Amino acid sequence: QVQLVESGGGLVQAGGSLRLSCAAVGRTFSSIGMGWFRQAPGKEREFVATINRSGGSTYYADSVKGRFSISRDNAKNTVDLQMNSLKPEDTAVYLCAGARTSWGARNAYEFDYWGQGTQVTVSS
Repeated sequence: QVQLVESGGGLVQAGGSLRLSCAAVGRTFSSIGMGWFRQAPGKEREFVATINRSGGSTYYADSVKGRFSISRDNAKNTVDLQMNSLKPEDTAVYLCAGARTSWGARNAYEFDYWGQGTQVTVSS
């Protein structure tokens, strides 16, 4: 079992940056794939980025490619999402997720562990 807690959300102007962090509690963190999703009011949960268990492979949604970067530190049991050049349409609750499948998960139903989320608001 893995418990996930996100931090780092907040209010930022368009063009600014934020760094989200997800702390994991559990002995299996280094064996699971990790990802970030987001959900805006009235919209479905949207895939943002994923990283494999070693951190050597990453994959991004087209909407954030080139602006966001996912990374992990297995020694600290953390996974981060660096968000640059933020746009108002990036406004959402951002959720950290873990998948027992070490790589390849892209859909929310493929992830087994979820955090509570952290709010990111980008003003125009």
